[in-house]
Amino acid sequence: MPVMTCVEDFRLLAKKRVPKAFYDYADSGSYTESTYRANSKDLAALKLRQRVAINVDERSTRTTMIGHDVTMPVAIAPTGLTGMQWANGEMLGAIAAEKFGIPFTLSTMSICSIEDVASVTTKPFWFQLYVMRDRGFVKSLIERAKAAKCSALVLTLDLQILGQRHKDLKNGMSVPPKLTLETLLDLASKPGWALRALGGRKTFGNLAGHIKGGEGAGGVQTLSKWTASQFDPTLNWDDVAWIKQQWGGKLILKGILDVEDAKLAVQSGADAIVVSNHGGRQLDGAMSSIEALPAIAQAVGDQIEVWFDGGIRSGQDVLKAVALGARGTMIGRAFLYSLGAMGGEGVSQMLEIMRKELDVSMALTGTKDIKDVGPQILIP
Repeated sequence: MPVMTCVEDFRLLAKKRVPKAFYDYADSGSYTESTYRANSKDLAALKLRQRVAINVDERSTRTTMIGHDVTMPVAIAPTGLTGMQWANGEMLGAIAAEKFGIPFTLSTMSICSIEDVASVTTKPFWFQLYVMRDRGFVKSLIERAKAAKCSALVLTLDLQILGQRHKDLKNGMSVPPKLTLETLLDLASKPGWALRALGGRKTFGNLAGHIKGGEGAGGVQTLSKWTASQFDPTLNWDDVAWIKQQWGGKLILKGILDVEDAKLAVQSGADAIVVSNHGGRQLDGAMSSIEALPAIAQAVGDQIEVWFDGGIRSGQDVLKAVALGARGTMIGRAFLYSLGAMGGEGVSQMLEIMRKELDVSMALTGTKDIKDVGPQILIP
């Protein structure tokens, strides 16, 4: 097996092992991808303050996220089509996250269903909800998450309208993949993936039976068209209140990028917000998540847990986000790269690499406990 030293190693290996359409689905942004690039670029531009001759023995990266004990301030973000990176990928990711001691979030647009993931885990996971036009179906998803004993609901607010992702259109992105000559040649070059796929789930597990006529659960011919027809552009704060009432448990609002929206999120009674631009996959030209974080944390951080998502590729990125006011973080692409590269074992390795990067970087900034991290570890 190759020696993996960082998230970039997993990305390069995943690019070799995952069919092009599914790799590009994970590794792309909308339109010019400027916001996608800015997420990582702006994190890299932040410089850490090196300190010496400070006792940093017995360090701790442990903390809590909405009352959940976590090994480090990281949760696996909801990612669509995860089971197309590696067969039954959501189940493998949930197992790895549980073993490591961090939360796993299952997407509405997952390949493995809520029930599939519940069958292989022993601790509660989180479920991410997209609001669709059919409120009856939304309610049924919430009830299924309750039945699976999910401990938090992550409501994504920034996908009312789908941002165009050029790579998906050019690749004819569909689930399962269309068997064109180009697709067949690509699959032939990735026999390991194709062999695993034979025994894995192949459609959107949470949507089974929702759409009649062979589309949706039976095979979304054009993902962007299906999303445009199903996701509800009328989503508003009244809907958030309704969902909170239906759910009755911990509620996390994902996709906050503006101080005014953060204040409205506090008024909604949510337990946490995630400062996120959907990985640069929605409004191209929006500010990076890390650029938006400080003002939001300053405005509402004493009233609600503020988390961060967007561009995290290392434990140092986690540290920087915490320094700027994030109580926790979520990782999406780092998870998908490691899963696509090496399956569940890859996810476990990636998490340990990230934890070690976080631990070492804390030590070299003179910090013993992640709870003590603040702007003092950054160079102004």
